[in-house]
Amino acid sequence: MTQIFDNPADFADEALDGFVAANRGYVARVDGGVVRSTEVPAGQVALVVGGGSGHYPAFAGLVGPGLATGSACGNMFASPAAGQVYGVAKAANAGGGVLLSYGNYAGDVLHFGQAQLRLNAEGIETRTVTVTDDIASAPIDQLEKRRGIAGDLTVFKIAGAAAEAGLNLDDVERLAIKTNYRTRSLGVAFDGCTLPGAKDPLFHVPAGQMSLGLGIHGEPGISEHPMPTASELAQLLVSKLLADKPEDAGDRVVAIVNGLGTVKYDELFLLFGKVEKLLTAAGLTVVEPECGELVTSLDMSGLSLTLLWLDDELEQYWAAPADTPAFRKGSMAPRAARAEAAIVDAETADVEQSTPAAAELGQQAVAILAQVRDVVVEHEDELGKLDAIAGDGDHGIGMRRGVDAAAAAGEAAAGSSVARILLAAGEAWSERAGGTSGALWGSAVIAAGQALGNRETYSADDARAAVSAFVLAITELGKAEPGDKTMVDALLPFRDAFLAELDGGAPVGRALAAAAAAAELAAAQTAELRPLKGRARPLAEKSLGHPDPGAVSFGLIATRISHHIDSLLASAASAAPAGNGA
Repeated sequence: MTQIFDNPADFADEALDGFVAANRGYVARVDGGVVRSTEVPAGQVALVVGGGSGHYPAFAGLVGPGLATGSACGNMFASPAAGQVYGVAKAANAGGGVLLSYGNYAGDVLHFGQAQLRLNAEGIETRTVTVTDDIASAPIDQLEKRRGIAGDLTVFKIAGAAAEAGLNLDDVERLAIKTNYRTRSLGVAFDGCTLPGAKDPLFHVPAGQMSLGLGIHGEPGISEHPMPTASELAQLLVSKLLADKPEDAGDRVVAIVNGLGTVKYDELFLLFGKVEKLLTAAGLTVVEPECGELVTSLDMSGLSLTLLWLDDELEQYWAAPADTPAFRKGSMAPRAARAEAAIVDAETADVEQSTPAAAELGQQAVAILAQVRDVVVEHEDELGKLDAIAGDGDHGIGMRRGVDAAAAAGEAAAGSSVARILLAAGEAWSERAGGTSGALWGSAVIAAGQALGNRETYSADDARAAVSAFVLAITELGKAEPGDKTMVDALLPFRDAFLAELDGGAPVGRALAAAAAAAELAAAQTAELRPLKGRARPLAEKSLGHPDPGAVSFGLIATRISHHIDSLLASAASAAPAGNGA
């Protein structure tokens, strides 16, 4: 149980501050995480890893020469927000592009994905490789659905070594993908872990039992078994991993016995000895293994076994030197400290001077954000009840948190360009709301702002670009399709109606009214659908007959914005001099 803290809500940030204070020769603090404090050669690919806090040595402990260039660090077991990932990647970028890599969890996928879209839009070429090594989380024919656990280390290590060797982004990405495909892990727990300030663990394992197939965020396993002997446990883990080996597996493997928090090193060593004998008996050669705490879960009592099947290329990079606070291999030449000015903080980067037109449109964006906040507050309870039918009931409160933060950030940035205001609003929405809707709305608001930019004049074509960018951000990030019973089922009819009206010569106000009507109708029609995405999917029958809360909230917001624009246009028309045709 975690006992040392002042305020549990500050635990992750204060622990990260202390980690940096203890390791200034390796890392420097930036908003959202850490980057290397030593020089990075110009043009080198930046490997940016990350995820929730509570997993040390992952993720910040793996930042240093030969491994990661930066780490985005979220709250306890929670994904870092997209703005935090973006800030770390921006500071880590050395001109060779960025590879983002992290465990395959929904929140991480959405927030890192949102950051990737923003980085690419700014001309920083960015790719992603998610780690999917946990064989307990999906069958072998659904590798892409598996989550990442201790296999993070193998993917990060080989990608980092490839970047250090000067390989380009294409090759670093290729090697990360290959390593992930050839990595398999399986974990067990003997008891759960306890978040700072909590009185009880996230789960318990009955006395005399062992939970098989646990995750690293406090998730319990998929089945419980009588507590085995060490030999029986080694046999169980090895046999299940060998049965799941990749098709092109050779006979040389990296074996990693990983402690999750409270299993002592002597126990881990004892188990590793038995694992090594079983692998040798199976005709495998164990190459440069690891045994210790590498990807933990606070104070969880448990461990995992990871196998990476090597080929000549992967073995070269696994064996390459690395020097980080928590992982060292071989010997690397000393690195000079980076100049303080070379560590770019995205929040303090120079901001382009706003044009008068962009500032005026920014003021309108601030007013619209206030309208969006008002309509969400008005319908918060309704949206929560709708979400509770087949979900977890947090859609109303999540939207409220997100839009409150977005509106406040927009007001704070008032006077800036519309692009800057929507960037601040989108980042705030994403970070405060969290979850799927936070990532999607945050990404979409930022994308709309980027499409509007900082121009001397604006026209209907810019409105077209903003709506298209808003929709594209959501569909690319969320991967939902029409009929999945998500916000997309209202979003696409909105876009199609808006663009059709503009193509027919309608002014923006009329196009927006038609689009909002189409969105509300489509949202109501989602009641006829069964959910194919998200948390409502397992309760599809219960959801039938009720509209999707995400689609409903989008329809409400679109209608409120349309009414606001109508009132602005009506006021402008009444104030215009008679006979000017306004």
